[in-house]
Amino acid sequence: MDLTFDHQWRSLLKELSSNYGEELDLNAVLFLIGVQELGHDFRKFGKQEKLELMHIAVCTLLEPFGYYSAEGRDKQGWPHFKMNKGLPALNADEQERLIKEAMIAYFEEQGYKGISMTVS
Repeated sequence: MDLTFDHQWRSLLKELSSNYGEELDLNAVLFLIGVQELGHDFRKFGKQEKLELMHIAVCTLLEPFGYYSAEGRDKQGWPHFKMNKGLPALNADEQERLIKEAMIAYFEEQGYKGISMTVS
């Protein structure tokens, strides 16, 4: 078990959860990243829009790894991505770990202060 990674992930979830007043999980964080990347005012989203927001988040998170590249925005302002290369064959735990690592990097890049780099 990677204690530093586990601590970073728990710290991120704790900080985000305290900011939103409820306990967040991986899917909720994906949704938040999608909304952030959409750049529109927060509003109620339909089921299909929520799925699209989570897709935007995944593409954004995996862009630094070279899997996706941004192509621009449509007339409604929604970002679109192009897949550059296929994702490696990963089991569910490995996929989750990749996304969590990408989330930690995303929030660090955004200057998020809620992630401690050391284990206490």
